Amino acid sequence: MTIVINGDSKEVPNGLNLEGVLEFFSLPSQRVAVELNKTVIPRREWTTTTVAESDKIEVIHFVGGG
Repeated sequence: MTIVINGDSKEVPNGLNLEGVLEFFSLPSQRVAVELNKTVIPRREWTTTTVAESDKIEVIHFVGGG
């Protein structure tokens, strides 16, 4: 199925949850926030939130510094 991640269309297997999407694309799961269709999804819900055709996902990386 096709989803949009950070503005780019990507093909992923059916039935992935948000955690699975991060793993599929080798994206880090630490220090990131995930938005699904313009709603921030709490980390505790990543394993129970299934991705569907045409979903839009934004993965926001937090960067520390000083």
